[in-house]
Amino acid sequence: MAMKPERVGSRVPGSATGAGHPAPRTLIVWRVLSALLLLTMGGIHLYLALKGAGSLGKPFWVNAVGGLVLAVAILVLRGRLLLLASALATLFMAGTLLALVLALTVGLFGIHEFLSYDPVPPTLVVESIGTIVLAVTTALLYQAMRGRLTRSRAV
Repeated sequence: MAMKPERVGSRVPGSATGAGHPAPRTLIVWRVLSALLLLTMGGIHLYLALKGAGSLGKPFWVNAVGGLVLAVAILVLRGRLLLLASALATLFMAGTLLALVLALTVGLFGIHEFLSYDPVPPTLVVESIGTIVLAVTTALLYQAMRGRLTRSRAV
């Protein structure tokens, strides 16, 4: 009897994880990447808050704390709460990216940013990549949860 070929990045045979469902090791990698990007984004906002961001100081503190809380949630939660935390983290990261893009283009709350300001280019990169990684993580978690529900109903 022939087994299905192994999935890329996994030592678990394809038949053990279910067709089209991510391997647990794959999910761990995406969760860790998501948490690291949330911490990086939070660290950038903490740096800006400590540096004295003027009228944006308080929102930057909120972003720093939010990044930390969501990173921890992505690492420690399970099941539906993990899926919820991942979806919220995706929206949070996308929101901070949108706010920066608005500040760079039309202005946001009377504040106009410039690409020449040192923290802006790395922040654009971190938040862009973070939004994509978090969206993929959320999709993989959703897919894994659907797979578990399908398998439990088939039993």
